[in-house]
Amino acid sequence: MNPSKPTLAIYAIQDRLDSDTPYFVHDHGITLMHRGKVIKHLTYERHSRSKHCNKLHRSLFQVLKDAQLLSADVDVVFVDNVVGRAMISACGKIRFEAPLNSTLLPHPEAGRCWWLDKERKAYALNHELAHLGSCLPFYGTFKKNSLLIHFDGGASHSNFSAWYYDGTTLRNIDFHWRLKYLSSFFNANALVFAIIGANYEQQNSVPGKMMGLASYGSYSVEMEKWLVENDYFSACWGKKTDFYKKAKEQFNWSHRQFNTDDPFLQNIVATLQHIFIRDLLKEITKLQHKTQAQYLYYSGGSALNIVANKALLQSGLFRDVFIPPCPDDSGLTLGAAAFVEWQKHGNIAIHPPYLNNWGITDSTAIDASEIDRIAKLISQNKVIGICNGPAEIGPRALGNRSIIAAANNRELAQKVSMQHKGREWYRPVAPILLQKNVQYYTGLSPIHHLANFMLLDFDILPDKQSEMEGCVHVDGSARIQAIRNKEQNPFMHQLLTVLDTRYQIKALINTSFNKRGEPIVHTPQDAICSAKNMQLDALVINGRLCNIEITTSHK
Repeated sequence: MNPSKPTLAIYAIQDRLDSDTPYFVHDHGITLMHRGKVIKHLTYERHSRSKHCNKLHRSLFQVLKDAQLLSADVDVVFVDNVVGRAMISACGKIRFEAPLNSTLLPHPEAGRCWWLDKERKAYALNHELAHLGSCLPFYGTFKKNSLLIHFDGGASHSNFSAWYYDGTTLRNIDFHWRLKYLSSFFNANALVFAIIGANYEQQNSVPGKMMGLASYGSYSVEMEKWLVENDYFSACWGKKTDFYKKAKEQFNWSHRQFNTDDPFLQNIVATLQHIFIRDLLKEITKLQHKTQAQYLYYSGGSALNIVANKALLQSGLFRDVFIPPCPDDSGLTLGAAAFVEWQKHGNIAIHPPYLNNWGITDSTAIDASEIDRIAKLISQNKVIGICNGPAEIGPRALGNRSIIAAANNRELAQKVSMQHKGREWYRPVAPILLQKNVQYYTGLSPIHHLANFMLLDFDILPDKQSEMEGCVHVDGSARIQAIRNKEQNPFMHQLLTVLDTRYQIKALINTSFNKRGEPIVHTPQDAICSAKNMQLDALVINGRLCNIEITTSHK
């Protein structure tokens, strides 16, 4: 690899099945970095407009051609997957094969690549390290004496890997599938899918739904023992007769259907969430005792479990915990490019999360009069779509591709979630607040930096819950995004400041700008189309209210 060359990372491995929805492989992407800085990034679903899209290999040639990257002098690195280490574009002009290994190497591996009509140097990075590399653009180089953990549904050789960085050398200390039963609760358990009401093609939407529903139930020792004895009913895909029979025998539950408002089923989901957090902490505690690491870098899709993240922090095992805003597969190419750049240069620049900039050229204007108009609309309980500048990387809106509204009205929050977005009744919406107001609602100081990326669960003070009731979950918690200063997000900082000082509105609903089953909007054109489809009250594009007519039929 050449330190003077940019790094182009590609995740375009074909799935096991060529189905309409992802099976094993999802969230294809491309990232270009140079001298430790992100130049371009594309989460492919934003371009294709297909949720969790895994069809980049079909249009890779054209996407790179349009971006003038086919002839660029770059180091190319491909990210692999448990299904394989080879990819070929649909036109056949881009092909790559990596060597097969039975272990995880702590560095990129040279492979064989045909690029257009010539063979060229290219590299593969294992899925595990690509996840961990996604921490680098947001926190800089790994700290000395750090434990690095990836945990997801499945990577190259594991669904859980652990690495240790002593300040000079990165080495793998473990990788295995022993915790597959935990991640499977959220993406492959037949009973959970039945409770949620999802089919296997909807697997990528199940984790968020399961976490929302878990808060309605309670953990039970007896239920855990029963679930374990029956292998969590993980294989009851076709018929549920055995579950119905055993639930009747053990708990006198006599229903013959699944409803998310059933307390017995809610307790099952809560018990699975409890097991996930407890057993994950046991594994990480063993690794911390083994390495005596002071810092934890944690990535992979499981790092989106905000309740587990809070438990990790509260455990006191580490001086600090670092999780990227894109710990799922949407961050793989960013992580691969960043890891290679780190090896080339020894350092990585720290970035904001607004890195989905492929095809985005406009910036956000900060106009006081426009912000005043927007704040007034919010004070009138209007629901507003935001499409400002480049988009966030990762699955969560952080102020640039958000739907916002006042958070002090439960009915308004339900309207946003269920009518505008089409989500389930039990799923909460998250709030965005100035840091000082996070302290006001939680009584905490300081506010951990993971709140910048909406990666923590906060308990809201009981006497303050009614003030932002639209965003307080049934268990009294909220998944807060904290805005610390104007540099973090100038537009959102100014809007929140005006709302706080002029209208005494301290918190806003902040949910992703997409309807259920659709990707988050990317371009202004996407935003206009979605705002009309979702029947929002207003739309902001690059800091200004968009002059289009949006009418609603359910006001």
